[in-house]
Amino acid sequence: MNKQLKVMFIGTYVPKECGIATFTYDLLNSVSGEYNNVICEVIALNDPSETYDYPEEVVFHIQRDKIEDYYLASDYINQSDVDIVCLQHEFGLFWGDAGDYIFALLSGISKPVISTMHTVIREPEPTYRASTEKLIKYSEKLIVMSQTAVDMLKDVYNAPEEKIAVIFHGLPDYPFNNCGKYKKMLNLKGSPLILTFGLLSQNKGIESMLEALPEVVNQYPDLVYLILGTTHPVIKKNFGEAYRQYLKNKVSELGLENNVVFHDKFVEKEELCNYILASDIYASPYLSREQIVSGALTYAIGMGKAIISTPYWYAQEMLSDNRGLLVDFGDVDGFKKSLLYLIENPDECDKMRKKAYDFGRKMTWKNVGGAYNTVFSKTLRKCNTHPRVQDRFNFLPSQLPEVKLDHLKLLTDDVGIMQHSNFGVPARYHGYSTDDVGRALVVLTELIDSQAKAEELWKLITTYMSFLEHAQTDTGQFHNFMNYQREFLDEKGSEDTLGRAIYGLGHVVSCPYLSKNIRTLAHILISRSKSEMESLSYPRAKAYSLCGLYEMLRAGIDADEFESVYVSRRDAVKDVDSFINKDTLESIFINYANSLVDLYEKNHKEGWSWFESTVTYGNAKLSESLLLAYNYTKDRTYRKIGLTTLDFLT
Repeated sequence: MNKQLKVMFIGTYVPKECGIATFTYDLLNSVSGEYNNVICEVIALNDPSETYDYPEEVVFHIQRDKIEDYYLASDYINQSDVDIVCLQHEFGLFWGDAGDYIFALLSGISKPVISTMHTVIREPEPTYRASTEKLIKYSEKLIVMSQTAVDMLKDVYNAPEEKIAVIFHGLPDYPFNNCGKYKKMLNLKGSPLILTFGLLSQNKGIESMLEALPEVVNQYPDLVYLILGTTHPVIKKNFGEAYRQYLKNKVSELGLENNVVFHDKFVEKEELCNYILASDIYASPYLSREQIVSGALTYAIGMGKAIISTPYWYAQEMLSDNRGLLVDFGDVDGFKKSLLYLIENPDECDKMRKKAYDFGRKMTWKNVGGAYNTVFSKTLRKCNTHPRVQDRFNFLPSQLPEVKLDHLKLLTDDVGIMQHSNFGVPARYHGYSTDDVGRALVVLTELIDSQAKAEELWKLITTYMSFLEHAQTDTGQFHNFMNYQREFLDEKGSEDTLGRAIYGLGHVVSCPYLSKNIRTLAHILISRSKSEMESLSYPRAKAYSLCGLYEMLRAGIDADEFESVYVSRRDAVKDVDSFINKDTLESIFINYANSLVDLYEKNHKEGWSWFESTVTYGNAKLSESLLLAYNYTKDRTYRKIGLTTLDFLT
């Protein structure tokens, strides 16, 4: 590897008390320690309200229940000089259905992704199947820690074999030792000393070991069973210490108070290793067959411990070839016989320990780091030939939730829509504004896709149209602000106010499901604003107007469609000199678009692709209006500037 490689790890990270946090830390150090020209950084996942004093390699945080953090992390990665991303995947690390928030990040990045899968499910529920299939799609390579996981990925999820690599769970490299030195260091007793380690939860199956001990203790009264680890934080939050108390009660019932010890604490890696090295026998009595990896079991193998385990998938594979003893789930008699066998056959026990230790040399962090670096470099070479394409919007659901209008209706009275609310309650003090009425008309007309929907929204649209007719001045401009006493507070609104009114009115005129009468009124109000529109100078006012006029031009609206209705109802509305026709609309529309192009040409420079020398408010409307101008005219200048400025803005 000649070129310097930069890797971004995503996962929980120390000092968080979490097995994957420790794994990520060890993996990062093994990767960066293997070669001098590998730089590693971390994006760390936090639970809500968590804060940690992270080491300097942590460059970004994701609060795992905030979808926007995943998008921001994606942008951060794309803008960084990272070459490759290494994701630590465990469903529970991320928010959403089966942890699917992570795809907001993965779907948006342009860097290749290597995913380490800490869980693979043989019989997944639909959400977990979908999540796993998405992970396979977005990953250039899937790293698993056992052949069992490879078989499941291929058989259950149809993952391509060439995408999968087996790299063992890493472990520190210790010499093959006896236990006495470490027992003394930790002031531990027990002959033998049996250890079970891990975050405490009901699936640990520790009660099976406890029930197996009385007969063994009768023969070997110096035996000590040490249960090391704090209660799993999720279990503790929901159930407190109920499981630990259940185990302690069982210890009392079985008369094992002198032989069973609980160390209720989360131990750092070095201390954990000392505990394992101090033990004679490691017990892994898990109740779930679906366990695809176990860091604690890996450490016990690599440190040459005599091991008794239930036959969960990882244990079956790792302890084959007589590297440990397997006992069926909940088989109390099996645990008793296995313990007695190991205690009473020290030569056979030592052979088993040595086999486990020799096998564990493949799993030292040095070897694991080298294997990961090989995968990184091969993947990078492949991806440089076939670059990854961003696919951000694939994360969005195919069907959006139904729009709720409850709050909009609550804000609307018989005058218009109130500008603000306090804690969801309409705030009358702030009154009404033409700006908001124009926007509300856009919202409602975008929702209308049938005559039934038009009838449902008719009252709201009528109220808003009544407000705009009342707000229009003799010159065709609009008042903006009205207080709750129905008094306009200005002589006329700003140019932006006119633009937002035209924006809403253009949507009304072009909505085919609304009545001809209400559409005619909208056309009249626009026609009366003709001279004001022709004299607009502010870019956002033009952009809003462009968006409204585009709707009319796209729908092919012309004056003669409404003149007959106006003539028959002339007594009901203020006079209009002449209806604005399609040619005039088009002329105003193109003048607006060209003026925005001129503005861009005047102000853009290297590193600054924008219409003005500052970025202020309502910015995206400027880019959107030019893209709509392109849609109507097919002038590629509008398209180019619209996209360039939108990219600059984002």
